[in-house]
Amino acid sequence: MRVRLPAGGTWATVREHLVARLTGAAPGMVEAMFDAGRIIGADGRAVPPDAPYRPGMFVWFHRELPAETPVPFPVTVVHRDAHIVVADKPHFLATTPRGTHVAQTALARLRHELGIPTLTAAHRLDRLTAGLVLFTVRPEERGAYQTLFRDRRVRKEYEAVAPYDASLALPRTVRSRIVKERASLAAREVEGEPNAETRVELLGRRDGLGRYRLLPRTGQTHQLRVHLNALGVPILGDPLYPVVTDPGPAGDFRRPLQLLARGLEFTDPVTGVEHAFTSGRTLAAWSGTDWA
Repeated sequence: MRVRLPAGGTWATVREHLVARLTGAAPGMVEAMFDAGRIIGADGRAVPPDAPYRPGMFVWFHRELPAETPVPFPVTVVHRDAHIVVADKPHFLATTPRGTHVAQTALARLRHELGIPTLTAAHRLDRLTAGLVLFTVRPEERGAYQTLFRDRRVRKEYEAVAPYDASLALPRTVRSRIVKERASLAAREVEGEPNAETRVELLGRRDGLGRYRLLPRTGQTHQLRVHLNALGVPILGDPLYPVVTDPGPAGDFRRPLQLLARGLEFTDPVTGVEHAFTSGRTLAAWSGTDWA
């Protein structure tokens, strides 16, 4: 968990602020976290309990959490340097802490495995989607990498397996307006100015299935899933489209969503290096492995 110390505070130390802020913590928990060196500053070092309060300062720590169902697949590091880490995330693993997924996230795992407490995601993949995710190492450089995605200066390529429809003319570019209300699990298309654009290409077909290349120009929530569903070829293993279905019990990893963030290309805004990364993962429904 990352905490930014707010302006206008009257606390003398970081410890005093966290004690006041974490009202749900068990008595003595904050002090114990300081004693164990689990409150980390932007320099990656443990923050001492008497560290003076400085508005705008960031600290990181891991809360004591209820047990989560382990996701039994590794996160593979594709690239690592002084500025970024590119990871190949498995299906079912969230990118960053959210809701009930905190420890079982790519970010939490990589911070622990790589020993980089300042690691932060520059963007996010859906928990059910596998593939490439870009993380930043230095807090002061995070904005530069996030701007790449905001300004659409990253070329993202996805791969999906869905039913094959001979009447569906491809390639084509799909444009629509997608909205997602907080109270709804699924996003939907509505009338209005398009805010989502995806190029859809057919890479191959066999046994009633198609293998599709998806090139999104925008990044709306569930965009690729919504667009393929709108074309009449919903992605295999999708529990939300075309209809919301029971995802099954926790720990059921038999039918992963057949969507993969295959490629990531961009010019590094800090070093100027031209990066091109490719996922080493495959989609089980196409490769014929581990698909029930």
